[in-house]
Amino acid sequence: MTHGRGKKAGRGAGLRGGRGNAGLHKHKYMHMLKYMPDHFGVHGFRRHKSLVKKDRIINVGQLEEKFPGKKEIDLTKEGFDKLLGGGKINTAIKIKVKNASDRAVEKIKEIGGEVKIELKH
Repeated sequence: MTHGRGKKAGRGAGLRGGRGNAGLHKHKYMHMLKYMPDHFGVHGFRRHKSLVKKDRIINVGQLEEKFPGKKEIDLTKEGFDKLLGGGKINTAIKIKVKNASDRAVEKIKEIGGEVKIELKH
């Protein structure tokens, strides 16, 4: 029914119930529910930056390069949180750190070094 307006049904997109997403909460509601179920609302979340703790990590292979000639390194004081097992090491070093991967501890012990993991308070 054109209600006396002829085939064009007024102006704009009057014949089609509005343009684009118009009417998704009204006359196109069922279409939205069926074909666009995730159209409205917020999906997922992101924690605030102040709440997300990002560990500063260092690989076993970087130790000699970053601390040349040192036999004992306190990585916590140097600002690192975790020691990972990437790379090769040739010098026996004593290391203090908050956290370390099993592979890192293994590599350091293989060459006669020592890893002391500090307990978190």
